[in-house]
Amino acid sequence: MHFSFVTLFPNLIKGYFSESILKRAIEDEKISIDFYNPRDFTTDKHNRVDAPMIGGGAGMLMTPQPLIDTLIQVKETSPNAHIIFLSPVAKTFTQNDAKRLAKYEHIVFVSGRYEGIDERVIEEHADELFSIGDFILTGGELASMVVCDAISRNVDRVLGNSDSLSVESFEASLLEAPSFTKPINYNENEVVSEFLKGNHSKITDLKRGLALCKTKYFRPDLYKRRYNHEK
Repeated sequence: MHFSFVTLFPNLIKGYFSESILKRAIEDEKISIDFYNPRDFTTDKHNRVDAPMIGGGAGMLMTPQPLIDTLIQVKETSPNAHIIFLSPVAKTFTQNDAKRLAKYEHIVFVSGRYEGIDERVIEEHADELFSIGDFILTGGELASMVVCDAISRNVDRVLGNSDSLSVESFEASLLEAPSFTKPINYNENEVVSEFLKGNHSKITDLKRGLALCKTKYFRPDLYKRRYNHEK
């Protein structure tokens, strides 16, 4: 699977792929990445990619020409590229989106800067828009990396043990149950005794109960969704 990042600051992203699981995924050719910098496509004689907002307002916007010419180049190279913009005004990205998008061959992430992107760029070229939460970042690069990481984990054979995907949070509208490791007793806080007895059926039932409790406490919206589904 191939990922392209449209960003003014590619070095912010490159380092994330130089370590750990995603580094191995690139080395094993499970995923690949490249970068497009809109500044390389600007026709402005001062190499600018931003301008004041029409109608007033604080800050600057990324202008249409550099971004649109960048995305035209991307599409000429890869006609089936799926273009995603990261924006706080968009739909919240979910685990189901990550699993769905992992089936695509090429995904392009467009990272905004300043006060955002001229809306005409989004209207003309966006296949999807996503937000990673109800907060504002200084740029879209972090959000792009978050979404790319979540998608990459669902690409076949990127994870060492693909079975781990089936027990993670948000599967079946539940948060993941608590997990433990050695020592059994640490600072007078012991592992739940049922985990030590080797009865996998009981352990499964216990984990499901704990997952329900955790979901009800931390994410009542998910708990309600599951409850309504089971009714």
